[in-house]
Amino acid sequence: MATYSLANERLRALEDIEREIGAILQNAGSGNDDRKAESEPEPRTVILELSKEKTNERLLDRQAAAFTASVQHVEAELSAQIRYLTQVATGQPHEGSSYSSRKDCQMALKRVDYARLKLSDVARTCEQMLEN
Repeated sequence: MATYSLANERLRALEDIEREIGAILQNAGSGNDDRKAESEPEPRTVILELSKEKTNERLLDRQAAAFTASVQHVEAELSAQIRYLTQVATGQPHEGSSYSSRKDCQMALKRVDYARLKLSDVARTCEQMLEN
């Protein structure tokens, strides 16, 4: 049961990363102005801001810093997931894995079957020699 919860946690983490990547892509070119009108802040895109003769550098710097921080967070999370998957795929033991034990058991059963086959061959040879 612990294996399933660990797997579910990993899947949830990957889903969170996927959502964050979507948000980064969706918001990569948009930001909010600091100046508040009487209603709500006016949404503006970074591209629109860059097209102006006089740009609000503080807004652009803030948006660039937020974008960079988000990308670095996603990169760190993906690297952690890749490290985990690399460890699992290389056969190193890790918490919650029973693959190694199952593989050992399968190999032992194959060796037992092979030993039975060889013993039956030896028994057949002995019976033939006794008959002659």
